[in-house]
Amino acid sequence: MMTADSEGTRMRHVPVLRDEATGLLAPREGGVYVDGTFGAGGYTRAILSVPGTRVVGIDRDPEAIAAGRGMEEAFPDRLTLLEGRFSRMEELLAEIGIETVDGVVLDLGVSSMQLDDPQRGFSFLRDGPLDMRMERQGPSAADVVNSATEKELADILWQYGEERRSRAIARAIVRRRKNAPIRTTADLAAIVESVLGPKRKPGQAHPATRTFQALRIHVNGELREVAEGLAAAERLLKPGGRLSVVSFHSLEDRIVKRFLATRTGRAGRPSRHLPDVPGPEPSFVDLAPGGIRSSEEEVAANPRARPARLRAGERTHAPAIPLDYRALGMPEPHGGGR
Repeated sequence: MMTADSEGTRMRHVPVLRDEATGLLAPREGGVYVDGTFGAGGYTRAILSVPGTRVVGIDRDPEAIAAGRGMEEAFPDRLTLLEGRFSRMEELLAEIGIETVDGVVLDLGVSSMQLDDPQRGFSFLRDGPLDMRMERQGPSAADVVNSATEKELADILWQYGEERRSRAIARAIVRRRKNAPIRTTADLAAIVESVLGPKRKPGQAHPATRTFQALRIHVNGELREVAEGLAAAERLLKPGGRLSVVSFHSLEDRIVKRFLATRTGRAGRPSRHLPDVPGPEPSFVDLAPGGIRSSEEEVAANPRARPARLRAGERTHAPAIPLDYRALGMPEPHGGGR
């Protein structure tokens, strides 16, 4: 949903579940909050509407930070924008003298601005370079599809897109790139359609949806970013501080769900055959058991809101629990982060 920007400089996006996410964040006068996925600043603007709040907006996309400078100038001493990954929020905030915060909000995945810009290569709806890099650094999606082995491509499509025809699509990609490199979003979408077929039932997603999603997640290391960002937020939050997370994909939501379960004492035993060993003291209280979905009205106004789910927790006095990737259903990382 787009409305006129309050600074009068550009159109702004109203993020999905904004009121619910910021409502659970419960911003108050004097509080310091982190918007870890600044984007167009929708959550930040909602927090700043509460007098006396301060927000640190973080985004790994330099274009989002540049576009937000007008808002930063409109809220002197209340808004600070930092370019970087939210998984590094502790280091970024330490650089400006902040050690603890009262709340963290995260809107996971790709932003509407990125999707709607064909030059970013995130969407198959408009032709553009096959890029998908949020930071404009490192290997692009084109680099991946033109250099990865058939098995590597199939694994990416299956693990990050849950694409059932991953092997067939990977074979088609390898066969096509022998003739010429795959450079554009239209090229890749056509390859997927050649395998899955261009036709779909009303309301059914485009055949290339899972492939594009998988490549985007892989290129940007998004799942590891989510896990490490949640752990960083846990360490930063004061007792009573709150965490609000909106996810749009089952893999992301699963990580958030398991993270809160392991920190609210709801994770349970790994097997009923093992002894019930007491876990660590809960570091969060779940504020929205089961999560919150978008309303019918919001979905009607913005179809992208349909898969969204909001989860939230309130920090207790207990120490932060060390990050365990396996408990989140993830493999242990190898080497440095992306």
